[in-house]
Amino acid sequence: MALNRSMHPRNRYKDKPPDFAYLASKYPDFQKHVHTSLAGRAVVNFKEPEAVRALTCTLLKEDFGLTIEIPLERLIPTVPLRLNYIHWVEDLTDGQKQPRRGIDIGTGASCIYPLLGATMNGWYFLATEVDDICFDYATRNVEQNKLSDLVKVVKVPQKTLLMDALKEETEIVYDFCMCNPPFFANQLEAKGVNSRNSRRPPPSSVNTGGVTEIMAEGGELEFVKRIIHDSLQLKKRLRWYSCMLGKKCSLTPLKEELRKQGVPKVTHTEFCQGRTMRWALAWSFYEDVVVPSPPSKKRKLEKTRKPLSFTVPEAGVKELRDKASGGSGPVDSVAALLEKTLTDLKVLHKQVPRRNPEQRSLFLTAVENTWIHGRPKRREQTRQLRELPRAPHCAGTSSHAAPAAAGTPPPPPPPALKKPGTTSHGNSQDRNTEAKGASANEPSEGGEQTEASEEAAGEDAVMEASTCTEPQQKEEPPSPTPTPTPTQHFLFKCLLNVLLEEADVVVEMHWVEGQNKDLMNQLCIYLKNTLLKLVTKT
Repeated sequence: MALNRSMHPRNRYKDKPPDFAYLASKYPDFQKHVHTSLAGRAVVNFKEPEAVRALTCTLLKEDFGLTIEIPLERLIPTVPLRLNYIHWVEDLTDGQKQPRRGIDIGTGASCIYPLLGATMNGWYFLATEVDDICFDYATRNVEQNKLSDLVKVVKVPQKTLLMDALKEETEIVYDFCMCNPPFFANQLEAKGVNSRNSRRPPPSSVNTGGVTEIMAEGGELEFVKRIIHDSLQLKKRLRWYSCMLGKKCSLTPLKEELRKQGVPKVTHTEFCQGRTMRWALAWSFYEDVVVPSPPSKKRKLEKTRKPLSFTVPEAGVKELRDKASGGSGPVDSVAALLEKTLTDLKVLHKQVPRRNPEQRSLFLTAVENTWIHGRPKRREQTRQLRELPRAPHCAGTSSHAAPAAAGTPPPPPPPALKKPGTTSHGNSQDRNTEAKGASANEPSEGGEQTEASEEAAGEDAVMEASTCTEPQQKEEPPSPTPTPTPTQHFLFKCLLNVLLEEADVVVEMHWVEGQNKDLMNQLCIYLKNTLLKLVTKT
């Protein structure tokens, strides 16, 4: 479960995500679904319904003392996301006298909102449900947690929202209503067809739920409009009406509908949990209610500035220290290996002056993408070098072909082909400098940066073979050697921090500027995999 600083400030999981390893050691039913990643971390597969259910039940038991049962064929809620909604309702009803009374429209089998509200705040809930299976489980969950005095689960007819549920309670004024409406209009939407932006990654968790829980005629937009229609008749029977939305595009038309109906108080917010985003809308007909401010741009900026990071566990750090050539401490050892990898990738980097002995920082400037498609490039280079001995030879060059491929500088070209006024050593340097300058400044046909120049020996061998096969070609006079200016044209710049966190080493990459943040993400994954390969090698 990702640590997300955009969670509600009072959410207990905001700065302290659940410790899967600890929970697994304490709860055998949860332990079955916990695995160890390559980095040595305890992880859960959120695409397995059994694993998601085990995590939800374990968190409710560990952190709230609640014991619940949820069938796999019904909606399995995530606890941190539901907590965000509960805390926002607390903000909406701030300043009112206890106890507060709320309505949960479509409480589900877990009955999670009433159970959390009653346990945390002593709230009284009227929980409605149309599905027979959900009603039975919700009733059982309330009873086995001995909360029947605070939570009343009622079975209501299909398509019932607020009006029919409040027929028998004509005198009671409720402080709020909550609702997690069905998000989808049909099966195609539920499967992500035509409802999900193609650029977005696939969902990170499994989609569970019964038909009445995930689908409704017209989707969540029409469902919430029906609640708005009921509120126009009930008006001050509830101080706050609220709904949680699964699509951001639903927010604007619903706010416009409330504006058209002359609703005086309207606000909204967003809920974050890892990669999952939800939006909530609330409105009131009371003039004296305190309206919480919508999420500020500052919070959104904090979210976008969150660095990419990965962790090298203590066991891996010990192995890397044996392989590192520079530095004796864990941070210095990992930093030295990263610098070597960046040098091999031809990513420009310079050390930032140290202010903390337990941290090393590098400023990176990526001029070309050398970390993607590296294997095909290496195969092509090997093929070229393998074919060199079969190329036509000039006098005195065949005996030097093998040393050149192995990394030894090539011999000087024949005297007739040497450029006037230059030595063989200077000519080789000019060629290398020109190749590097071109790779740093010239775009390729595909619009991306040209690939990095190959190893000096291999490139020189290829160039010399070409010179030998066409000795009759007239060479152009030498042009001034361009000065490489990688900082004038670059893919991105970032700050790489290597720091000690207890016995582990954490590597962070902070975006500075550039063309595409995905490129920095690719480089981060490459560096992580490179270190993991070194750890797993025996």
